[in-house]
This record gives sequence, C-alpha cells and structure tokens, in this order.
Amino acid sequence: MASKKPNALQQPLTPSAALAEIVGKGQVTRGEMVSKVWDYIKKNNLQNPANKREIIADAKLKPIFGKDKVTMFEMNKHLSAHLK
Repeated sequence: MASKKPNALQQPLTPSAALAEIVGKGQVTRGEMVSKVWDYIKKNNLQNPANKREIIADAKLKPIFGKDKVTMFEMNKHLSAHLK
C-alpha cells in the first residue's frame, strides 16, 4: 500500500524574501505560514476596524499583496504566490 501523501497544508515550502520578513526564514507549511501572518496582522492592528474581513497592508505586507488592502479571502491567493 502506498504511503499517504502529506496534504497541501502540511507540505514544507520556502517563503519569498518578502514573506520571510514576517514568517521567518526557512521552510514553513502553508498552515504555519497563514497562522504566522495572522499573528502579525493582529499584533500590528492591520484589520480594518470598520470591516474585519479587510486587511490593511503595512510596509512589510504591501510587497506581498501588491496593493494597500486585501480581503482575507484574497490574502491566501497573494500568500501562495510567495511560496515555493
């Protein structure tokens, strides 16, 4: 019987230099990366108070998102582009 492949959330990936500024250098799983980005967003008060689903990009997030703000749904798409 073939061994079970790890699911996409558990696969170790290498973040881009911009993303490594937030999640740290070295490999991270997609799940860890999303968790660390959320910690960063909360720690720096980057959620729009009027609309909690909106994330306001600071100097470190702007190169990742490519714009001033994204929704939490868009965020994952932008983060994926920074993983290898």
